[in-house]
Amino acid sequence: MLDTNTSTEPTSGATKSAKTGWNLADAQKIYNLPFNDLLYRAQSVHRAQFDPNAIQMSRLLSIKTGGCAEDCGYCSQSAHYPTGLKASKLMEVERVLAEARKARDGGATRYCMGAAWRSPKERDMEAIVAMVRGVRSLGIETCMTLGMLTPEQSGRLADAGLDYYNHNVDTSERFYGEIITTRSFADRLETLANVREAGIKVCAGGILGMGETADDRISMLVTLANLPVPPESVPINMLIPIPGSKLADAAPVDPIDFVRTIALARILMPASHVRLSAGRTDMSDEMQALCFFAGANSIFVGETLLTADNPGEDHDAALFRRLGLKPMAPTAEPEAAE
Repeated sequence: MLDTNTSTEPTSGATKSAKTGWNLADAQKIYNLPFNDLLYRAQSVHRAQFDPNAIQMSRLLSIKTGGCAEDCGYCSQSAHYPTGLKASKLMEVERVLAEARKARDGGATRYCMGAAWRSPKERDMEAIVAMVRGVRSLGIETCMTLGMLTPEQSGRLADAGLDYYNHNVDTSERFYGEIITTRSFADRLETLANVREAGIKVCAGGILGMGETADDRISMLVTLANLPVPPESVPINMLIPIPGSKLADAAPVDPIDFVRTIALARILMPASHVRLSAGRTDMSDEMQALCFFAGANSIFVGETLLTADNPGEDHDAALFRRLGLKPMAPTAEPEAAE
């Protein structure tokens, strides 16, 4: 008889201990369930936590592009690879706020700002803090991704009102060194700990299609689920091969495997927003629909994600109409700018 248990906890011998968290072997059992059983279980978990037809709408802006000292093999912004992307200076605060107003007026409820840095320099922190305060005053959630952060930098961003900090672990600890050598997996976890300690919510996920195995994907999600507090936001990206980058010729990830990973993320982290992130331009409407059914409930809107293409709002609106989906209501309240 098929197991139709809809609990957020594993079944058939797969149990989550309050002390030890999720076990890799148990997560593998869930991932390898018959596809229909996996999706049924993921959707049941999803419905217990969220409106199944509401999707969080986020907008991403690159506030400083290119010239990054890191050698992330997937990235167009790394100075290590001849991707043809020119480095830019940090964007002016007022320009960032003008873009944020347009994003809010276009329906975005979270505004994410990304800078291609190994870590922010002290000379840039004043402008970064001003961006956070300014965007927060518009009544939308704020998120930043700036590379590694110290405890002091994390505290300054928390004091400015930053809601979320994005710092992806990218893949499993085992496979990490195949993709990045300029910082360690432990460095990633240290930044996440600094951010959490400062009181900022965590946004952390990974990328599929970099040559990793299914077990690497599962291990990555187990690592995130077993953090002292799981990330409130979990972006799952499908690799966009960048000409000139280390992974320019990477084989595409199997769509069913991608959906399985979304479903496992939902089951392991029931209360998190699971974001269907980069790579949507290469996903069919049917694949995206399966991802939403598997528990994805957040997307980036707009035509670009940092330096990569993203489906335009017209296409997203049409897909939402076909699927009966609606934008998730905002949760942030406007705050007076200091």
